[in-house]
Amino acid sequence: MRNYLFSSESVSEGHPDKISDLISDVVVDLMISKDPYSRVACETLVTTNKVVIAGEYRLDVDKKNLFHEIEETIRLAIKKIGYEQPGFHWENIKVDNYLHNQSSDIAIGVDQSENKEEGAGDQGLMFGYAVDETVSLMPAPIYYSHLILKELSEIRHSGKADFLGPDSKSQLSVEYDGSKPIGAKKIVVSTQHVEDYSQIDLKEFIIGVVKKVLPKEWKYSSDDILVNPTGRFVIGGPDGDTGLTGRKIIVDTYGGSAHHGGGAFSGKDPTKVDRSAAYMTRYLAKNIVASNLASKCSIQIAYAIGVPEPLSFYVNTFGTGKVDDQVIEEFLIQNVDLSPKGIRDKLKLNNPIYVPTTSYGHFGRKPDELLKGSFTWEKTDLVDILKKEL
Repeated sequence: MRNYLFSSESVSEGHPDKISDLISDVVVDLMISKDPYSRVACETLVTTNKVVIAGEYRLDVDKKNLFHEIEETIRLAIKKIGYEQPGFHWENIKVDNYLHNQSSDIAIGVDQSENKEEGAGDQGLMFGYAVDETVSLMPAPIYYSHLILKELSEIRHSGKADFLGPDSKSQLSVEYDGSKPIGAKKIVVSTQHVEDYSQIDLKEFIIGVVKKVLPKEWKYSSDDILVNPTGRFVIGGPDGDTGLTGRKIIVDTYGGSAHHGGGAFSGKDPTKVDRSAAYMTRYLAKNIVASNLASKCSIQIAYAIGVPEPLSFYVNTFGTGKVDDQVIEEFLIQNVDLSPKGIRDKLKLNNPIYVPTTSYGHFGRKPDELLKGSFTWEKTDLVDILKKEL
């Protein structure tokens, strides 16, 4: 129990890596909307006026029509972000599509049959985490880093700040007194802006946004807020930096406050446990903390490709648990179906709900945020049974 600083960062929906995540999940949602049990793994690269997608899919539709629809949906998604810049314009981008049919070897190992349950889509280990630092039971540094950029995005889309561009980043160094966040030492916000916009005016605007978002009781000063430290940020997005799917996995999860298994989420249908099991472990960890069984909880789970049962399941409440971690562990194993199919059914993951996850975090959001049926893994509907039984 001591005073220390912990930092996390976030990036906006206009960041090149987030554009790539968005495009990959545009493909996932499009295919799931046509067949809830379609399979897809889509990777995206974006650069100056170019989008490249590649990966595997399984969907019984006309390929030519599907690829045309994919391209048009990608353009509309980029338009919605607000990219109409010379170096990256939704109308002028060239889309190269290298998607191909899924390997039959993978399908045999994963698919359900008369003699076999559906297995995991790949091997791997996943983590879920929750902590009582914020109302969403997320770590404070990543939670408020996201909120700053979400507020900037909402103002930009409202038309009240036409000097802002789509690309932006934030980084928050939070001061802790023991386990309690009490203030911010350094707050970094870099945002794309129009040519010749006053950096003095921009800093004043950003300071106003930061003060609106951060808790009123937190200690920090305006001198702690660094805005565009390089002095200007006009060229941004894919014209300034190449983007790739899955390159912001710490932004997507817990900002470095918790373990990460290494697998990215975007571009993967829910048979891929990289995604679905990470959602389930967050769901379970959040319900444990929401039940006041612990103030902090981490859960790890592991799978082998083609095997339905988890290879391991581990609960850690870091000494904050009101009951033994092993008791919680055994209860969850006995009462929650942790097979890939069980997870999908419980969290209703065979729906086109993934585009809203691609910016401002996959966790700490409200169920049905932006889209009905989304973020089901943020529900706390296990609280009553956990309190009763444990």
